[in-house]
This record gives sequence, structure tokens and C-alpha cells, in this order.
Amino acid sequence: MTEPTTEAPQPPIAAAVVVKDAKVLLVRRRVKEGSLSWQFPAGEVEEGESAIQAAVREVREETGLTVAESKVLGERVHPNTGRTMIYVACDYVTGEATVVDNEELAELAWLEHGQLAEYVPYGLFGPVQEHLDEVLKN
Repeated sequence: MTEPTTEAPQPPIAAAVVVKDAKVLLVRRRVKEGSLSWQFPAGEVEEGESAIQAAVREVREETGLTVAESKVLGERVHPNTGRTMIYVACDYVTGEATVVDNEELAELAWLEHGQLAEYVPYGLFGPVQEHLDEVLKN
């Protein structure tokens, strides 16, 4: 008889969808996660922290920007990583985006709506795409 595993589930990942001046912020990780290269600033939700708080913290730690959460766009198990993802729309507050976490990030980019498919060819999660379709109108 096999003993059931009591391994704790992995914490969810909070992803920040940051928009400024009709452009969205994407970062390129030094180490790809499956086919993922360009993605939103993101990281694990730490103990005692909400997904919204984690998204705001990750943006600051990775890019130096100060952002404020706007709303949770949706949640899913990511088809490429198997991790629970919580997507949070964030409003730019202050700062100049730079690669602060050199160990995790290679570069970052502010993209217009028409550039998204070039950087994210596999498409975005539906609620995130709908949000960006709305806020990135030119």
C-alpha cells in the first residue's frame, strides 16, 4: 500500500499586467519556462500575502516601478507550466522601468497592442487579452 504524499502545493504565481501610455510591460526571463520567454512581471505569492500584493511587489523587485493594483483579471492553471496563475491589472504610479533583478531578468519592453503577437506568439489568457484590447486602444 502506498502512503499518500503530504507535499504542500506550490503557491500560486501573481502576474502584473502593467499599462502606461497605451503600452504594456513585458519582461524576458534569463531562464525560459517551457516555451515562455517574454511574460508579465510575476512571482510566487508569499505566505501572508495576497495575489494583488504579490503582483505589486514583484513589479517593484523586478523593474523598480511603483504600481497600484487595479483589479484581478482572472486565474488559471497555466498550460505550459502547470502553475496556478493569478493575473492582476496594475496602474503605473511612478518610476522608470529598468532590469533591477539581473539574476532573473534579461531585458524588458513596453509594447503597443500590435506588437504583442510578436513577443507572445502563443497568445494570452482570454481575460488578459480582453483587458489589453480595451486599455491599449490607440
